[in-house]
Amino acid sequence: MKLRVVTVLLGCLAAVPFASANAQEKVLNLYSARHYQTDEALYANFTKQTGIKINRIEGKEEELLERIKNEGANSPADVFITVDAARLEIADSLGLFAPVKSKLLEERIPDNLRTPTWMAFSTRARVIVYNKVAVKAEDVQYYEDLASPKLKGQVCSRSGAHPYNLSLGSALISHDGEAKAEEWARGVVANFARSPKGGDTDQLRAVAAGECGVTISNTYYLVRLMRSDKPEDRKVVQAIGVAWPNQKSWGTHVNISGAGVLKNAPNKDAALKFMEYLASDEAQGYFANGNNEWPVVKSAVVKNPELDALGKFKADTLPIGQLAKNTALAQKIFDRAGFR
Repeated sequence: MKLRVVTVLLGCLAAVPFASANAQEKVLNLYSARHYQTDEALYANFTKQTGIKINRIEGKEEELLERIKNEGANSPADVFITVDAARLEIADSLGLFAPVKSKLLEERIPDNLRTPTWMAFSTRARVIVYNKVAVKAEDVQYYEDLASPKLKGQVCSRSGAHPYNLSLGSALISHDGEAKAEEWARGVVANFARSPKGGDTDQLRAVAAGECGVTISNTYYLVRLMRSDKPEDRKVVQAIGVAWPNQKSWGTHVNISGAGVLKNAPNKDAALKFMEYLASDEAQGYFANGNNEWPVVKSAVVKNPELDALGKFKADTLPIGQLAKNTALAQKIFDRAGFR
């Protein structure tokens, strides 16, 4: 039985029975906050390789975590998968994850991209994107440049409360200190072309249209436009430039998509197999080629010309556990600065 339930039904799911593991049936109950159609092939291939059926619940992170808490010891959830280190850390801080012990995962996933209870399976970089007519590339080589008076009235952004921006704020705290991070946030707010709204793709379109001169975006949104056949998307790509921030200091901030095995998982063997499968070269290829994310395993082959076209860059090696723990402070700093 394959069960997939959309977000709007989450409130009614308490009575929905999951298939349970027994001698005849092998299952994995996956709670997923990844909403990418390309993941369908990822999951189907796991079942093909292992014979383990995936029962999937999809929803927003907050709703899924609340559901797992309410289910308690009787939760059928085996694995929680989502995007952004901060969201995984929230699950961990609630005591929902179990320690993962796997020599394979230790060998394949770099130390800075895993914790004892959750780990990354793909990465995305948060880059500076600028209008090639309105802004000079040399003026946006560091995240800190976004607070420069040179960019007065030029910056647009999605909400400062979004995890993608909070994770960047967390990295700035780790590298520059709390006081400088707050000074940066105030400078960015002072440079806003408009109040924060929309998602990363909206910011890219606004920069291309000249509504603002510069923004920050996760790379997979950019590559999605690069791979599009729509004329309007091609025009966006032609109008913008990309800067890899902080190449001469601590490197470009990267965030993750990751997962953890849940403490009360009824199918722990299947859960571990799924985690190890996500670190396989084949699964890593799905992340790169299907959703424009970088694999975390060095031996994985990327067949995504547009992703490759972005080039090589120096990535920040800040441990994801440390990155995640600073996001609450980043939220306080952003609130004080008016970055909402």
